[in-house]
Amino acid sequence: MPHIHLGEGSFPLWALVLWTLLGAGLISTVVYRIRKGGIKTHQIALAGIGAAASFAVFQLNIPVWGGIHMNLTGLVGIIAGPLLGALVALVVNIFSAALGHGAVGLIGANTLINASEAIVAYYAFKTLMGMEWDVFPASASAATLGLSVGSFLMGAIIVISGVNGSALPRGDLLIAVGGLSALNLGVAVVEGLLTGLIVQFLASVRPDLVGLTDRDTRDEPSGVTA
Repeated sequence: MPHIHLGEGSFPLWALVLWTLLGAGLISTVVYRIRKGGIKTHQIALAGIGAAASFAVFQLNIPVWGGIHMNLTGLVGIIAGPLLGALVALVVNIFSAALGHGAVGLIGANTLINASEAIVAYYAFKTLMGMEWDVFPASASAATLGLSVGSFLMGAIIVISGVNGSALPRGDLLIAVGGLSALNLGVAVVEGLLTGLIVQFLASVRPDLVGLTDRDTRDEPSGVTA
């Protein structure tokens, strides 16, 4: 899914500084929110499992149009929350860059992209569930929306920054990036469906893990009467 696979030195220095500062600002805000509000123990466990799964699938790269893959950031956002989801995005990008999957200088930009996917997926899922959607369509749609936002953000970052050494005019670069974004949108649908299946399974066995209560029992009387 959306991830800038360009090598070191592909972006001009001002762009690297800009995206790194924005990424650092986002993570600083997340850490502040976590320290201020705390985090539940089960969310930490879920974030750890999500980070491992995301990193593993992240490395399965299909060499099409610069490389496409799944990353499960939408799933991580839904089960671990937007704050830990953003931190997972940072950790996965750091370890991926260490293995040569993405440039070290682009960690800030890629963290912005992947964190946005987790954040949007989480809030979209909560909104749809509040509208009484079933778990599968809500989680599948939320993940697809989050990944779509990440795809558009990736394209915007590349077009705004430009690519050093590229002979493409800005208009042609926009067309090329648009094609890549369109390809990623197709993968977003597949990953969204996979996310929906996983969240539906979790909701059926442990609804508390995805912040839900059992809809069949939540309105039942407690058995205590006045």
